[in-house]
Amino acid sequence: MELFGITLTEYIGYLASLFVLLSFTMKHVVKLRIVNMIGCTLFIIYGFMLPTVRVGLPIIIANAAIFCVNFYYAFLKKN
Repeated sequence: MELFGITLTEYIGYLASLFVLLSFTMKHVVKLRIVNMIGCTLFIIYGFMLPTVRVGLPIIIANAAIFCVNFYYAFLKKN
């Protein structure tokens, strides 16, 4: 499926990049981490949508690890 010559996979990659970029503009740390987790989730989906999982595996692993770190500091770590 393409729209304006851009595939759905590419749109998800661009959307993931947008969320990661937006997270850098946040001042509230928990909101920053939540927005970044959305970006990480989209990058994980993007990694699985690439032609082969072998190509997307570095993207999947890195973003899954970042997601876990964000989740820990946003919801599990007690101040």
